[in-house]
Amino acid sequence: MELKVSFMETNEEYERYQKASKKVQEIKGFYSHLIAYVFVIPVTAFINIKYTPEHYWFFYPMIGWGIGVLFHGIGVFGTDTMFSSDWEHRKIKQFMEEEKNKNK
Repeated sequence: MELKVSFMETNEEYERYQKASKKVQEIKGFYSHLIAYVFVIPVTAFINIKYTPEHYWFFYPMIGWGIGVLFHGIGVFGTDTMFSSDWEHRKIKQFMEEEKNKNK
């Protein structure tokens, strides 16, 4: 009987790890989105100012995409925006503990 419980706890631990790992991947996806935004918008602004300076159209993609980045960040983080250098490990542990407590 103890072997069965041990297996179940290991399986539950694995499932918590998988969910936490998925959440970390979502966070990394947000940062990729943000980096792309930070690099593409200035290029777009440069192109706009160099070739069609009479109309500043780069504001439209900047605002539209910026709203997308904002909502992506809210969807991933909620209001938790403070991270240190070991945020990935802390987040995995946090999500695993939350899942463990939810299953009790």
